[in-house]
Amino acid sequence: MDDTIKSGTDAENIKDKQAVALKYDADKDTAPRVVAKGKGHTAEHILEAAQKSSVPVYQNKTLVNMLMALDIDREIPPELYKAIAEVMAYVYKMDKAKGREVEERKRRQAELERRRRARRGR
Repeated sequence: MDDTIKSGTDAENIKDKQAVALKYDADKDTAPRVVAKGKGHTAEHILEAAQKSSVPVYQNKTLVNMLMALDIDREIPPELYKAIAEVMAYVYKMDKAKGREVEERKRRQAELERRRRARRGR
C-alpha cells in the first residue's frame, strides 16, 4: 500500500507545500516507511505521481511536518503509529470504495453482454 500525506491547500504558495509518501509491505516491514518527501516543486511532483497512480492523498499538516523529520527509507517510529493508523484506515476505505466501483462496473458489463447475447439468439 502506498499513501501520500500532504499539507496545505491549493491556495498556498507552491514553496510552502510539503508532501511525504509512505509505503507499507506487510510481508517485509514492521511499520510503514517514508519512501519520498519534499517541499515546493518536489512536493508537487510527489502529489502528481500519487494522482497518476491513483494513490490516495491524505491531508494533515501536523503529521506531514513530523514525517518530514524522518529519513528516507526509515520506518515510522512507534510514537506515530496511531496517527498513521488513521491514514491507513482512510486508505482502506478509499480502496474498498474503489473495489466496490470496479465490481459494480464488472457486474454492469456482464449484464450488458448477457443482454447482447440474448438479442443475438432471438
